Amino acid sequence: MSHMEIELEINDVERTVEASKSDSLLDVLRRNGYTGSKRGCDTGACGFCTVHVDGEPVKSCVEPVTKVRDTSVETIEGLGEQDDLHPVQQAFVDNTALQCGFCIPGMIMRSTALLETNPNPTEQEVREALSDNLCRCTGYKKIVEAVLDAAERMDSDTAVAADGGQAMDGDGGAATVTECALGDCDCMEGDQ
Repeated sequence: MSHMEIELEINDVERTVEASKSDSLLDVLRRNGYTGSKRGCDTGACGFCTVHVDGEPVKSCVEPVTKVRDTSVETIEGLGEQDDLHPVQQAFVDNTALQCGFCIPGMIMRSTALLETNPNPTEQEVREALSDNLCRCTGYKKIVEAVLDAAERMDSDTAVAADGGQAMDGDGGAATVTECALGDCDCMEGDQ
């Protein structure tokens, strides 16, 4: 089987990857260390392998790598880091929107694509946007709540409580976000 070199931008880094003509984008990503995209069905039915190609959600298991030559690919690894999560990732954590976690990278990638095009979706719009992504463990309730919470977080500078809800001040109103008075930390604090 002959191999070729494919130019891709993966998570904002220009890469030249080796691929065969029959490789899917998922094959190439996983072979090059981007293992956050999961292999589920290999037919495009589950959405576990969802990544962004030029900003659009794509099921990488059925996307020929030759079709994405010279594009920008973003994987779950490109969204955030453990100590600096993307708001959608943080909302999934805070809303316990996972069980086994296998589908979550694809769910998060599909959710971030939705919020890029529709920053204030309804519950029904979230459900429709995620309809191509399966989850075998949950009833989707927590996932939908997480996406709606992420939309709210991304839309404002509202302080967020540890449980994912809106932080409240002592009078029951929304807390205001201010810089920490300590000065040399990156945290935010609400008016208490």
